[in-house]
Amino acid sequence: MTERDDKHLKSVDGGVGEAHVPDGTPAGPEEKPKLSRREKFRSRGIFLLPNLITTGALFAGFYAIVAGMNGDFLPASLAIFVAIALDTADGKVARITHTESEFGAQYDSLSDMVAFGVAPALVAFSWGLSSLGKAGWVATFVYMACAALRLARFNTKGDNASFTGLASPSAAALIACSILVWVEYVGGQPSMLAAAIMAAVTVCVALLMVSNFEYFSPKNIDFKGRVPFVTLVFVVLGFSLMLIDPPTVLLTLAVGYAISGPLQYLWRRVKSRD
Repeated sequence: MTERDDKHLKSVDGGVGEAHVPDGTPAGPEEKPKLSRREKFRSRGIFLLPNLITTGALFAGFYAIVAGMNGDFLPASLAIFVAIALDTADGKVARITHTESEFGAQYDSLSDMVAFGVAPALVAFSWGLSSLGKAGWVATFVYMACAALRLARFNTKGDNASFTGLASPSAAALIACSILVWVEYVGGQPSMLAAAIMAAVTVCVALLMVSNFEYFSPKNIDFKGRVPFVTLVFVVLGFSLMLIDPPTVLLTLAVGYAISGPLQYLWRRVKSRD
């Protein structure tokens, strides 16, 4: 074996020196295959299906704002519920179809701000908070600001096993349910007392969004796993009760979920003292 061959084997087997290919020339970095113009365009594109659903949620929030400004509070409240349903669907679809992206996450957050931050506040303001003067628009602004802070905290920290603070769709549902119950069973122009109560509810819901109370996350529900048969019976009974009086049942569920966070906190404090 020549001296040159010995040096070549050392360089290939990990010895000190520059790696060589069999012909003795240095081995350069592997060249990446060049993408065609069509492939480059597709790599810079966005996923259509989940972002299309997010656009639907954004439109529902916009429609709620316009309907509320025109005094059509029933369709405005229903539009907020449509936005909640679409907001739930876009994340599910993205995970099932493996089309999650950073663009989709940011777009969804902006859509949530319109549908669950701006829309409920302006619908409540058009419904009756405007009659309170400065107190009305202050309550409206507090709600929108807290919704923005809640979404910003979610984007930076995220919520996995539980929600920290009341989720913005749940807060929007409570506002929409309150107006829906008024439209269905009272109607007409709200009194100053009703507007004041609504303003207090709006501020309380806003503060719950930015609180540190922990809330149950629906993400923990395993829809693929097995459950006892009686669970399905309770689900059927729940749907039956909702069909009897949808506005009242929805408002009761929304209020119950909103106060579950503070109640869990108080329960833990009581147990820690025992």
